[in-house]
Amino acid sequence: MSDDVINVEPKQEHKGLSFALDFGPLVVFFLVYKFAVPGDNPILSAIYGTGAFMAAITVAVIVSKWKLGKVSPMLWLSAVLVIGFGALTIYFNDPRFIQIKPTIIYLGFALILGVGLLRGKAMLKYLLQAAYEGLSDEGWLKLSRNWAIFFVAMAVLNEAMRLFLTFDLWLTLKVWGITILSFVFALANVPMLMRHGLDLGQDEEREEVKSK
Repeated sequence: MSDDVINVEPKQEHKGLSFALDFGPLVVFFLVYKFAVPGDNPILSAIYGTGAFMAAITVAVIVSKWKLGKVSPMLWLSAVLVIGFGALTIYFNDPRFIQIKPTIIYLGFALILGVGLLRGKAMLKYLLQAAYEGLSDEGWLKLSRNWAIFFVAMAVLNEAMRLFLTFDLWLTLKVWGITILSFVFALANVPMLMRHGLDLGQDEEREEVKSK
């Protein structure tokens, strides 16, 4: 696969939709778990939430293909695992299966990135199907390395949360805590990316100023 195929920056107007497709199904899971089942029955709430999660991520895949013209590898993997582990959760009436799913995803991404690094390839570029404008090959490799380490840490954290916390607290931290932590980690990488050529739009702004 050539770099010409994967080095495509998503359109600005689609970035919000991409985020909604990635994050929306998890929010649906959280809301259904919290509010859809009357009374105090956490197992039943988890089952309902899991079913809603499976439906929401299926819709996300369809909308992604319809509106964006493609489905990212990350969304495909998440959808397959959500539906697979969700089916096990509902069949065995055991929410532990859906809790294991993030660990599998994190380790899967870490393995993909790690194997790529051993081969000298920045697999994160393939997973994102997008490029940070101007980022050098060395920058991509360092970013892939950092995210591989982060994913391993997240897998360990998810297992610790799954084993020692209630399902309710695990889900709350998964939806909000892990999401915030991921954003903070992504932002922490920006200075390194800028040292390796990341263009945050300053060049375009300078060209606009010159043209006026």
